[in-house]
Amino acid sequence: MMLRHCSTNLVIIGMLLSASAQAVFGAPEAKIKGPIRVTSETLTADNKAHTAFFEKNVVARTGEMTIYADTMLVHYTDGSGEVTRIDAAGNVRLHKGTRIITSREAVYLAAEDKVVFTGDPKAVDGENVVTGAVMTYFITDDRSIVEKSRVLLKNKKGP
Repeated sequence: MMLRHCSTNLVIIGMLLSASAQAVFGAPEAKIKGPIRVTSETLTADNKAHTAFFEKNVVARTGEMTIYADTMLVHYTDGSGEVTRIDAAGNVRLHKGTRIITSREAVYLAAEDKVVFTGDPKAVDGENVVTGAVMTYFITDDRSIVEKSRVLLKNKKGP
């Protein structure tokens, strides 16, 4: 098994996560224009297993979305390097526009262009808050399904 270790603010542009590869957070038809940037203190890449394991202060940025986690395991295809799945764990936080979704764990499934948040998921947009047991966010459709949901909507008073 061939493993490589890199540290201190590692930036990967190209190779595993190139602009021509499927976007980390985009649908197959809507690939990211420009690079995907992943930074962490440590990277362990396993070329035979087609995985990249990022540890400590992991930040993955695309043009419109940023996800933070303690660890992130990226699965990719042989040859094209298309991302097929990302397992994020520990203090997961996704930022997209004014929306922030937090949880203990999250799994991104590229084929379905969705992120499944578990471990006390919570979505906040302004003063509105949604929590539940499992939160599934469909990125392209900008819609969510929340199991055992609890919702707090704050209405703003007009003039």
